[in-house]
Amino acid sequence: MQIFHNPNFNFVKYRWHALVVSWVIIGAGLAMIYAKGIPLGVEFSGGTQIVIQFDQRPSIDEVRSALDKGFPGGGQNVVVQTYGTEAKRQIMIRAPHTGKESGTELTRTADEVQTALRAANLGKFGVVGTEVVGPVVGQELTSKGISAFVLSLFFILVYLWFRFELSFAVGATVATLHDILITLAFLVFFRYEMSLNIIAAVLTMTGYSTNDTIVIFDRVRENLRGMRKDNIKEIVNVAINQTLNRTIITGGTVLLSVIALYLFGGEVLRGFAFTMIVGVITGTYSSVFIAAAIVTFWRHGKGGSRIVASAPTTAPSARTAATARLRKGSRDGARAL
Repeated sequence: MQIFHNPNFNFVKYRWHALVVSWVIIGAGLAMIYAKGIPLGVEFSGGTQIVIQFDQRPSIDEVRSALDKGFPGGGQNVVVQTYGTEAKRQIMIRAPHTGKESGTELTRTADEVQTALRAANLGKFGVVGTEVVGPVVGQELTSKGISAFVLSLFFILVYLWFRFELSFAVGATVATLHDILITLAFLVFFRYEMSLNIIAAVLTMTGYSTNDTIVIFDRVRENLRGMRKDNIKEIVNVAINQTLNRTIITGGTVLLSVIALYLFGGEVLRGFAFTMIVGVITGTYSSVFIAAAIVTFWRHGKGGSRIVASAPTTAPSARTAATARLRKGSRDGARAL
């Protein structure tokens, strides 16, 4: 299946525009983090999260008032929000952990929340789910999450350095770091809480983006052999156009899947699906613009963009023929697949 026939878009021309857009989004995200912080789920902040289903769901203010009066220490540090659709009549309450991290004390906070709600006569309700994470466990999960990010970036750098060369490895690593920062910015913009589901989505998105970048870099490496008299910008541009159909088809099918998951997967998977939607879009974008831009900057500094001066006058036609052969080989390979 081919969406574009012999595409010849000049992606490299807009690398600076792409970098500016990325820096604006990342800068806005960092400013938001500085002003409001990163919203943390119960896995990282610690505490007790309880989801309650009412026969007649009360207002958020009524629940807050009940906790202010009946919960030990008041409800200043308690988060109250609706959960799921209106028809489910559910409310999520997250409170700091008030007991010890062992034995029956683990359920103490959840029991105190239910006692406060019963004392306020908010109607009949039942507990749908309870999640308890102590401060020590939350700190351990935070440190392990950060380690997972650092190690993933390190091994991506080493693998691509071994398979290609240092400029390609740096380009892919910078693009992956770019994807993580852009995704984090959108999570902060829309106030999604950082949870284990979102960490899993970010790591999944990292692998997807790296694979997309490798496909383009593999084509660049082949073009470096067949287009030796061309500058690096032309070589990279041809490679991106050769893989454009594959990039759009792969990214489009994955995007449709995660959109369906976002719409129909329920509240539990909403953060995961949102992270994947942003990750697929920014991963495709960074493979085309960011990673390729890093390679052109790197090799340009080493003289990789200069055309050999002693080339004969037939060089343009030779370049055209080489490009045509490469594109024909790409189409034949696609048909074979």
